[in-house]
Order: sequence, then structure tokens, then C-alpha cells
Amino acid sequence: MDRKKASCTTLLVGKKASIDGSTMIARNEDSGSGSEPQKFVVITPEQQGNEFYAVLSGCRIRLPKDPLRYTSTPEADESQGVWAASGINEENIAMTATETITTNSRVLAIDPYVEDGIGEADFVSIVLPYIHSAKEGVLRLGELLETYGTYEANGIAFSDAEEIWYMETIGGHHWAAFRLPDEAYVVAPNRLNIDHFDFASEMTLCSQDLEQLIEDYQLNPDFEGINLRHIFGSSSEKDTRYNNPRAWYIQKHFSGTAAEPINQELPFVCYPKQKLSVEDVKWALSSHFQNTPFDPYGTGTETQKTQFRSIALNRNQQVHILQIRNHVPAAIAGIHWLAFGPNTFNGVVPFYAAITKTPLGYCDTTKTYDPSNSYWLGRTLALIGDSDYDRYSDLANRFEMETMAACRRIQQETDRKASVDKQPTRLLEEANAEMAELYLKNATTLLGKMVESGSNKMALRFSLAD
Repeated sequence: MDRKKASCTTLLVGKKASIDGSTMIARNEDSGSGSEPQKFVVITPEQQGNEFYAVLSGCRIRLPKDPLRYTSTPEADESQGVWAASGINEENIAMTATETITTNSRVLAIDPYVEDGIGEADFVSIVLPYIHSAKEGVLRLGELLETYGTYEANGIAFSDAEEIWYMETIGGHHWAAFRLPDEAYVVAPNRLNIDHFDFASEMTLCSQDLEQLIEDYQLNPDFEGINLRHIFGSSSEKDTRYNNPRAWYIQKHFSGTAAEPINQELPFVCYPKQKLSVEDVKWALSSHFQNTPFDPYGTGTETQKTQFRSIALNRNQQVHILQIRNHVPAAIAGIHWLAFGPNTFNGVVPFYAAITKTPLGYCDTTKTYDPSNSYWLGRTLALIGDSDYDRYSDLANRFEMETMAACRRIQQETDRKASVDKQPTRLLEEANAEMAELYLKNATTLLGKMVESGSNKMALRFSLAD
């Protein structure tokens, strides 16, 4: 079986870098090509089973007892595996997996990929139900990588109310992880991202022999210090066009950095000029180099508009922002913000994670086209919007702002009620259903406005006034 490939963009925000003190880990799930329908479901303990079968590799993993319930955003078509992608478990631990990253031939010569190991399609399913902190997520996945190996290079993020950990696989069996400072954010494109690394720090974790591996095989190209990107990653021409510009654009906006888009030494850890909101994260993951010559919808030359890979693009399948809130009861702390389709023409909905079922229009995504569900409706909006960005972008922006505002109002009221409800699950599910219905209604209205506006500009037209 030919393995499906994907490329994504990850954004992490520490609790002191966020406007409300929450942690946020977010990612665009991008396909290699075409449509890969996604859905939003809850996986209960009885659905987990005792063994996991990795479809793409044939690997079988024995699972621990007593799994936790968790939200998930798997493929509608699971013929190539689950690809759970993201979720929050019942103890408010969040995980997003994965960011496809780069490596180099020196690493793969020492520790080759394991063709019958585990990979992106499997990670969430075999880790998230069994962890009780973000750090524990790193340690469990690290143990699995060392035991079974992996057939690809990936970046994974974990969060709880206090901490965010970002982890990268190295070769077939090795790995490294870094705890994000509370005041910082990270934007991670499809390259090995961790740079400066202190093996003695409490802010780092790694496979036990990683430091010795670097020394034994003379892998460090630097005269001083340890830079994992230099040692285990890439610095290629593709990075200058496909990866680095995405980090550059967000760092420029959030931090005011003056680097060039092709810069190979953009920092991993960054500090924002002001605190970041969910709206900021969604904007970043919907961005396409606006107000630069590199915007595909802009006024640059045709060469400039195709020079760099933007964050938003036709291969966006979903965006999730996994928010673990502080200063609220645990039952309502986990918010699984979610939108389907290319991000330039969609909006995220703040779904509560402490639930046993997800709303219609999100849980029932079909493998083939059906605009009654959120995934296919989102792709329809993007296709029409892309045909004339200047015509439709204001409509889409108003739709997104008004829908998010309405969902936030529902959330505020639900928070108030749930704070005094000892068993708020039903209340949260009702709120989720209300927000899903609202989104689908508003998105359908937007589609109607786009059709009406576009019809007036069709080439196939004639009137007596002409």
C-alpha cells in the first residue's frame, strides 16, 4: 500500500503568552493532494480495545488497561488507518499529531526508518487515551518509538493547563522534546524545528542515548553548543521555499522580526509583542502572505505569487486549536476549536471536549461529496471563494467574525450554567449542537450570498440594457 503523505503547520502558545492564560496547541491538517474528508468524534474506553493495529505498517501494539475518553478528528475513510490527528482526553490533556518534518542522510544511515513501525496515522490513538499530563505524553510516545520504531519523521505537541511540550522524532527510534516557555510561542512548518538544546535542562527530554549518539558519530557541525536542527534536520533549497517563509511571516507579524523569508536560522522559540488570542491563532493558520508580494491573491508578479508555500492553501483539510483553559472548572476547561476545509473561507467553533458525542454535521462526514456536512460545505465555500478572492473575501470575513462572536456568546452562557452543574455533560453537548447548527446555517447563508454575487458576473449573461 502506498502510504498517504501530508504536510501541516503547527502553532503553540504558552499560557503567559495567551490573552486568557490558557495553553493552546494548534495545527492545520493538510493533505498531500485532493480531499481527505475529516470528522469530529468521541472515542470511549470501550471503543479502544486491548490491541491497536497500524494499517499502513502491519504493526500491532498492545494497549494498556483503563483508557480515557477523548475527542478525535479522524479520516472519514479509515482504509489507510485512523489518522486521529488531534484531541483532548477527559483529564484535559491535549495532543496534536503530526507535523511532518525533515531529516538528513547522516541520521538515517545511523538509525534507519522502520518500515513495520508506527507513524502519524497511529500516534493519537495509542498515546492520548493513556496520559495524564503533557510531559507523560512525551514519555509514552518516546517509549513506543524506541520499542516499535517509526517509518517517518514527525513533530508532535502535547499540552495540559500548565505546560506545552513539543516533540520530534529522529531517525527510526530516537526523539527529542522541548517544553515551551510559558511566555513564548512557536510556529513549526515541515522541517525539524528544535534548535538550541540543553541535555541537562529540566525543559528538555530525549531518548537516553541521544547525546552519546551525537558524540559517537561526530554529528555536531557547530563549534559550540548543540543545535538539533543543524545536527538532525535539513537546510535545503526546499526549506527556503516551502518551510522557512511560513515561520518568517508569523514571526514578523507576532514579534516584529526583520529576518528574510528564506532565512535558514529563524528561531524556534519566539516571544510575541502582545498576548495572543484564539482569533490570532486562527488568523495565522489562515494566512497567505497578505500585504506582501508573495500573496497568491495579491498584486505581486506571477513569479512572486508562486515563490513560497503559504500556510492557508487548497490542501487544508481541517484546523484545530486545542485550548486548555485555566481559572474555570475542569469540566469546561478543554475546548476543541475546529473548522474543516481551506482556512481562508471557514471559521472555528469552540466545541467542549468533556462530552460523549459530537454534533451532526461534524460526526457524520461522508466519504463523497455532501454539502450538508461541515467538511464538504467548507470545501465548497473555498472553491467559490478562490475563484474571485476580492469579491468574496469580505463576505467570508464577516461570516467568520459574526459566527465566532455568536459561538462565544453561547460559550459564555454555557460556562456560567456549567460552573454550577455537578454533571454538565448534557449541557455541554447541547451547547455543541447549538453551535454546530449555527455554523452550518451561517455557512450555508454565506454560500448563497457567494452564488448570488458570482452569478451576476457570469460571462454567460445578456440583458436588454446591454
